[in-house]
Amino acid sequence: MTDTLNRRAAMALGLASAAGAALATPALSQDAAPATVRNNVSGFQMHAWRDHFDSLGKPMLVADTFSRALHYWNAEGGDHRIFPTSVPISDDLTKRGYTEIVRKKEGPSWTPTPSQMARYPDWKPIGPGPDNPLGTHAMYLSWPAYIIHGTHDTRKIGRRSSDGCIGLYNEMIAELFQLCPVGTRVRVI
Repeated sequence: MTDTLNRRAAMALGLASAAGAALATPALSQDAAPATVRNNVSGFQMHAWRDHFDSLGKPMLVADTFSRALHYWNAEGGDHRIFPTSVPISDDLTKRGYTEIVRKKEGPSWTPTPSQMARYPDWKPIGPGPDNPLGTHAMYLSWPAYIIHGTHDTRKIGRRSSDGCIGLYNEMIAELFQLCPVGTRVRVI
C-alpha cells in the first residue's frame, strides 16, 4: 500500500511540475520562430492599440495570426477584448497589413474563391445555415475574399485551417459583429 501511495504521489508531483513549467513559459515574440505553437488562451500575446494605430475615433481590430487571437478596442480604447481564432493554413494565404471592414452580413452565403475552385472543382456555393463555412455572421474586409467570420466547425478555432480568413466561434463573432461598424480599422499581423 505504501509503495502504491508513493508512486501515486511521485506521479502527481511530476504532473504538477510539468504543468507549472508549461504555465510559466512566456509567450514568444512575433519575431521568434517557435518550435511549437501554443493554441490556447495562455498562448495569446498582449497588444496595445498604440502599437498598431496612430489614433482612436473608430473601433480597431488586430488579428494576430501568430498567437491566433483577435484583439478588439472600442473607439475610446478603454474596452479591450480578445477572441480566439482560426487563421490561414499557410503564410502564402495570409495577407498582412491594414484594411477595414467594408460590409457586414448576418446569415452570409459562401462562394468558393477562384483559387479554391481550381483545387476543388466540385465545390458549390452554400447558402446560410449549418453547412455554411462562414457561420452565422461575416464582416468583409477591403481586401477581396478576406473575411472575419464565424464557423460551425469549432475544431478550427486555434488552428491554421482557413484559406485566408479569420474565423471565430459563432457566439463570439455575433458579439464582435455588434461592436464593429462598417469602417472599423483592421490590422492583420
